[in-house]
Amino acid sequence: MRLFTLILANFLISCGQQKPDLTEEAKQIHERILTLDTHDDINVKNFTDSLNYTMDTPTQVNLPKMKAGGLDVAWFIVYTGQGELNTEGYQKAAANAQSKFDAIHRLVKEYVPNKIGLAVSSKDVDSLRKIGKKVAMIGVENAYPLGEDLNQVKRYYDLGARYMSLAHNGHNQFSDSNTGEFDNTAKHNGISELGKKLIDSMNYYGIMVDISHPSKEAIRQTIAHSKAPVIASHSSARALSNHPRNLDDEQLEWVKENGGVIQTVALALFVNKEKHEKYKNALEKLEDQNDAEALKALKKEFPPVDVADFVDHIDYIKNKIGIDHVGISSDFDGGGGIEGWANASETFNVTMELIRRGYSEEEIAKIWSGNLLRVLNQTASVARKLQMTE
Repeated sequence: MRLFTLILANFLISCGQQKPDLTEEAKQIHERILTLDTHDDINVKNFTDSLNYTMDTPTQVNLPKMKAGGLDVAWFIVYTGQGELNTEGYQKAAANAQSKFDAIHRLVKEYVPNKIGLAVSSKDVDSLRKIGKKVAMIGVENAYPLGEDLNQVKRYYDLGARYMSLAHNGHNQFSDSNTGEFDNTAKHNGISELGKKLIDSMNYYGIMVDISHPSKEAIRQTIAHSKAPVIASHSSARALSNHPRNLDDEQLEWVKENGGVIQTVALALFVNKEKHEKYKNALEKLEDQNDAEALKALKKEFPPVDVADFVDHIDYIKNKIGIDHVGISSDFDGGGGIEGWANASETFNVTMELIRRGYSEEEIAKIWSGNLLRVLNQTASVARKLQMTE
């Protein structure tokens, strides 16, 4: 009987069936590696005495969900939408950015300093994880709040910012945006002279340059100008989903040559545009979206974008430019979330899919955090050298 069982198990494996202990193996790997998500938006309303991430808020990310899903590091985002390029617009944007910096600091310093800490280096990440804490890091989405005062770059660095994008949805004082593809517009035909100075300042202090939102030409010029590797904090492969926010094959090669990393994003439109639109259109026609049976039937006919589709982008980028240049982001609470990774509590499912596809523990560790932290370390090294040669 035992011999028959072994023969059957080997037969199932040879037919491509999942090994019986695959889930347990994946759980152990998921627990051992450092999981890091580079893009989680925040709302300051969820950072108060009475409502904050110590509770299971209706947000996609909070401490209970991070714990349930085994997500170690969340990059909380200081995001500012694009406004007018004048003094009033800059002042309003600066106040918005400051409110988000303050909110993150309240979480880690006042509300739950015993459960989560702010990291500003890979060494901090390791130290916090060793004592059992979750880790917060800070990224700035849109440099617009800086106005034209580049002295603010050091202040943002001191507040904990470790990456920043020159632009968001709309051209600004530093860079053209990817949105120019929709209306065939450009303000600088890439990046402005002030944008070049901003990159110089970010290199000098050790803030990673994020290329997720600028135009293709702005990205090309940014990579050419930066002395440090760049990151795309939440972008996927354009070959698999044709959207200006994704990177085409030429851009992927630029990032490889630069030594940077693309953090594939679990936002359905960027993962599989056609599949998402079919599901979305079908869902909109559903009379009662709370009808579980009807929803189940709809998903069978029009499946939503899921974790397997997301990992297709990891496969594609890995095969195109190498395992050292791909990472993971969710864009939770900013439009992200797919079937199987709808919030931080389902983070394990990404590791599970990587295991199913035969990725090794070493490769998974690189994808989840190793590649991004390598770029963070290299950026810090460039900064030290620049400061020493003053």
